[in-house]
Amino acid sequence: MPNDISSRKVEIETQEFAGNGYGSEEEINERQRRERALVRRLDYFIAPVLMALNLISYLDRGNIGFAATQGMTRDIHLKENQLNTAVSIFYIFYILAEFPTSVLVKRLRFDRVIPTITLCWGKETSLSLDFSLAEYSRMRVASIGNDVNNSPRPCFVQSFGSLVATRILLGFFEGCLFPSITLCLCNWYKRDELGLRIALLFIASALAGAFGGLLAWAVFHLDGISNMAGWRWLYILEGLITVVWAGLCTVLLPQNYETAYFLDDEQKALMKKRAEEMDAYGGGSGHYTKKDIKEAAKDVKSWLHALIQINIVTVLYGFSTFLPIIIKDGFQFSTIQAQYLVIPVNIWGSMVYAIGAILSDRYSARFLPLVVCAPFGIAGYTILLCDVPSEIRYFATYLIAIPCFLCTGGNMDSADPNKYRRSYSGPDIPSGAGPAFTLGHAWSLGSLSIAFIGWWIMWTIYTRRQASKDKILTEGAIYADASFTDRSPNFKYQIDKNCII
Repeated sequence: MPNDISSRKVEIETQEFAGNGYGSEEEINERQRRERALVRRLDYFIAPVLMALNLISYLDRGNIGFAATQGMTRDIHLKENQLNTAVSIFYIFYILAEFPTSVLVKRLRFDRVIPTITLCWGKETSLSLDFSLAEYSRMRVASIGNDVNNSPRPCFVQSFGSLVATRILLGFFEGCLFPSITLCLCNWYKRDELGLRIALLFIASALAGAFGGLLAWAVFHLDGISNMAGWRWLYILEGLITVVWAGLCTVLLPQNYETAYFLDDEQKALMKKRAEEMDAYGGGSGHYTKKDIKEAAKDVKSWLHALIQINIVTVLYGFSTFLPIIIKDGFQFSTIQAQYLVIPVNIWGSMVYAIGAILSDRYSARFLPLVVCAPFGIAGYTILLCDVPSEIRYFATYLIAIPCFLCTGGNMDSADPNKYRRSYSGPDIPSGAGPAFTLGHAWSLGSLSIAFIGWWIMWTIYTRRQASKDKILTEGAIYADASFTDRSPNFKYQIDKNCII
């Protein structure tokens, strides 16, 4: 599927090569055929590995919502807003880890960093299992002749403090992941191929919600096995899945195209040519300098993209984390119903994103899907703030799922993750006190509205800047600055039918 959509991009690119004297029509057609075959190989061997990593990441960070519906708050004696605090503190350290990772990961090597951080958060997620089995064995040795079979197994997470400690570690390690996998994609794919691959990452995150609901429904029936609560088994199983995948990543992720086990010599030569073209297009070596950082900091576009991203991920993380709790406590469904009712909502969100990403890539439109889908989410949160039956409120979650994943990935794609100017995730906003969750719904409504307005401002900035560049080129003015950035007259913003990309 990705290669069929990318073919149109390749055709446009090769036409530009021909127009600039890069070869005959036969050579251009041959280059197009080889490039399509190469991208297909990348889609088979690189994209699925990174998709699985993002799915597991969202699965591990969001399981706290499912655990809360299965009695975690009662078992570890959480009070008032302590659950919200534990959820929110994750994103503080998530943010702190993103920036240095973005700067250093390419130098430290993707094939080393990604498996290492995956192993670290997998071990942290399953920490309760390690502590439980070791301590339980000690108790059995120390209590020979006594009945300890019916005693609850001791685990690390026994209080608010230990829960916060695990969330801090989880936030730091997972914060290193997303910039690593997005920049890893930039290392393999060209700029015009990235849109759909970033979409695949967010489709995986949506599917994580569905898979998490299915897994939570399954472990609900493990409650009491080995004298442990079902929600503890949820953490144990998800942690083990993460550790196993971390081991596989050491084999599946090559250092670079030169060591890629799935490419032959001809394809490696083509990858080298693509890398040279990407460096020439980007105007640099791919490593970020202080000048790049200062340039990004001075561009209002960077800050506006960041503001939009903070607001839209507030909606995404709040919705995906607290959805099981909202369905159970807000809509008055049972625990088991809350586990499986999240599944179709997340599947719907992933389907919408998949369709939107395909159409967006096919028609080179990034702006239109954002401003079309956001009003559905605004309507959904408005419904949740009204006094209506639970069935209608549950329907509203489907409206919210429409922009939830699509707008988050779409904004990142329009910001161009191959450049340093990228947005960073903001902390999750607590969903407020149940069962109405008025504060959380109102905050998310406001955040989505701010993002909606921000996209229109971004469209205005892009169109005005491009008009200014066109005027400079038309008048034949000489641009003195030797550096090549998106402000250079020869850097063309792709604007198609009033839609920015």
